[in-house]
Amino acid sequence: MLDLKNKKVLVVGLGKSGLAAALFLRRRGAQVTVSDVRSAEQLAKEIPALIEAGIMVEAGGHGLLTFRRQDLIVVSPGVPLDTPELVQAKNLGLPVIGELELAARFLKGKMLAVTGSNGKTTTTTLLGEILTAGGLQTLVGGNIGLPVVELIDPSTDDNWSVLEVSSFQLETTVEFHPAIAVILNITPDHLDRHGSMENYCAAKERIFARQTAEDFLVLNADNPPCEEAAKRTQASVYWFSVEHGVAQGAWLDSGAVVYRAAPDAETEWIMPLSGITLKGTHNIENVLAAVVAARLAGVPAEAIRSAVEGFQAVEHRLEFVATRNGVQYYNDSKATNVDATAKAVAAFSGGIHLILGGKDKGSDYTLLSDLLRERVAAVYTIGAAAAKIESHLRGVVSLHSCLTLDKAINAATDAARPGDVVLLAPACSSFDQFENYEQRGRVFKQLVKELRD
Repeated sequence: MLDLKNKKVLVVGLGKSGLAAALFLRRRGAQVTVSDVRSAEQLAKEIPALIEAGIMVEAGGHGLLTFRRQDLIVVSPGVPLDTPELVQAKNLGLPVIGELELAARFLKGKMLAVTGSNGKTTTTTLLGEILTAGGLQTLVGGNIGLPVVELIDPSTDDNWSVLEVSSFQLETTVEFHPAIAVILNITPDHLDRHGSMENYCAAKERIFARQTAEDFLVLNADNPPCEEAAKRTQASVYWFSVEHGVAQGAWLDSGAVVYRAAPDAETEWIMPLSGITLKGTHNIENVLAAVVAARLAGVPAEAIRSAVEGFQAVEHRLEFVATRNGVQYYNDSKATNVDATAKAVAAFSGGIHLILGGKDKGSDYTLLSDLLRERVAAVYTIGAAAAKIESHLRGVVSLHSCLTLDKAINAATDAARPGDVVLLAPACSSFDQFENYEQRGRVFKQLVKELRD
């Protein structure tokens, strides 16, 4: 555990986790400074609480001297590690960690961590409900919305902390050590930040870097990068698959979810496939991953089945919004990469009016071509990535340049016929026109609700 008393600590980036980390550090006796590139006016909501707590605030940019005068630097996930001031600090030998690493050094109990390019929030939320249904003391947080440092005070030696962790959080871990780690899938994402698929995979694999043979790693047997990752872990590997049986883990058999604890163990019947109310094959994968992790945590099959059958789609994840004039509207604003969009489109048989666009993340939208030809009636582009998307998909599908979300919804509504689906699954981040994917999803839902029947 870190001794923070009277230590000089700099928190870089005042997002939700940065603010929580700064206040936590101050409560633990550290001399805290926060630094953010945004102006004091832009930070007007955050600054009063910081000043009241005795925290120094540097706004409008990072000062090199500010970074040099610290015992520890805690960087928020949204701040790239190649930021010049951070590079200099690391070159000077100053320790640089993230909020996840900071929190992990103080959390009591066991950690169950979930990462993946897609499905993290749904699986983490589901696991929280399953473990609770199984009678385990459970806390849920991380990239899912509640910063991990806010789990420290309520944590006990007997509880599980179920954490959604992103590649941005993992790349600053050092001693982070979950008892159970889950990698749902690894597909191209955040290449604008990580620079290459190799770097991105390496960041994801840090989830098991500190695991030992006494720990468990749950991997997707249908995802080649996960198969490769299995070669580099010391943990005991369990698998899940929608395509075939596995030696130990969960899979589908005769219309049911089944689980085997070891290669020579009896196969357990967990639940009928029809009990999964979530839409799409990707959500079946999420359930299988949750089944494996929950069984490893000691939750009985009956509790798993009860929690899964009562589980509803998480907001902004292939969320049904409304039916208007026979047309169904779905909000998958969290589909911020090409693979997530492909999974959303694959959840419907056809007649899709697809809204794509936002801030590009270095993606290859041509990977959607075959699926769009098969199932999508038209694509409506919005945001900064519109021109790139249109150049990648020209000749593949009917394209409509709409610039903004409201115009895209109106255009899709005019074109859609009863039985069709209007789907927001943008394949891009939201930061060109919205604060985050949540705001984008909420705006979509509000606009749909304002449509006339």
